[in-house]
Amino acid sequence: MKKDFFLTRYALIIKKLESVPSTYSQIEDYLLNSFEFQDAGVTSYSIRTLQRDILEISRLFNLSIHNKKKGDNRYYIDSRPVMEMDEYNRKLLECFQISNVLNMHPDFSDFIFFESRKQTGLDHFYNLFFAIRNRRIATFDHYNYKTKALTSRKVHPLALKESKNRWYLIAVDTNDEKLKSFGLDRISSLEISKARFREKYRYNFKEHFRHSFGVMNLVHQNPHRILIKCSKEQGEYIKSFPLHRSQNVVEETTEHTVFEFFLHPTYDFVQEILSYGKQVVVLEPQSLADAVREIFSDCLNNYKSETTFENNHPSTL
Repeated sequence: MKKDFFLTRYALIIKKLESVPSTYSQIEDYLLNSFEFQDAGVTSYSIRTLQRDILEISRLFNLSIHNKKKGDNRYYIDSRPVMEMDEYNRKLLECFQISNVLNMHPDFSDFIFFESRKQTGLDHFYNLFFAIRNRRIATFDHYNYKTKALTSRKVHPLALKESKNRWYLIAVDTNDEKLKSFGLDRISSLEISKARFREKYRYNFKEHFRHSFGVMNLVHQNPHRILIKCSKEQGEYIKSFPLHRSQNVVEETTEHTVFEFFLHPTYDFVQEILSYGKQVVVLEPQSLADAVREIFSDCLNNYKSETTFENNHPSTL
């Protein structure tokens, strides 16, 4: 069996057992008939390999797989990690599966097309991760798009957060001792000190981000119950790719779907709502509905203004 094929096997075994407990023969049949195995030319899968794979799956994904439960020879996932670990596992498996496809097929560029927008700042990722794990003080320059200013920062790094394909450092700024977020794409001249910070911060970031959408304003505020109404078609898209872990369908007809959320109505969430245009309407709370309405009104006024791009730059078509 190909040595570089193990990650694909792990992903397929987890997918199978999450669907239904299965015997070795059922797992073998599922794997050998998968397109992944067929494409790789793999024609055998022994029970010894399955046993080794189960041990590695447990080590990598914190999933405990057993069999022979009360005389039942089927394998099953005995324990499920908490939701945060589920998200980690999902991301990891996605990366593994894509990586295997690219490694197995050098001609992938003829069939697979990535988003042309590239992430920046990821070269800082491991250094900051190291600083967080080892409580190291970090210094860097940070660019602010709004003020167009470059400022020097000295921080205590505490966490890394992803939002819309961008990564952010969550850290305490030693200048004012406030918790802030810094886009990795706007960090330069990063240096990780050998000195450690002694402060023992009591932030629970799992709770911080539980009710957040994007990189929330890291200040104390209570999450809100939010209701949005969308067209039936848009509702299907949102159901298949939930906006937030708290998403719940509270009403569904042949014409529309109403979703409930429990989160902070942050700037990022407002921008997400705006991106759906007329397909989505905020029902509650009224303050959020008013904010969205005001933004759409301002947008309309921009197109009514005599200073629009079209008026100042006539089309040459």
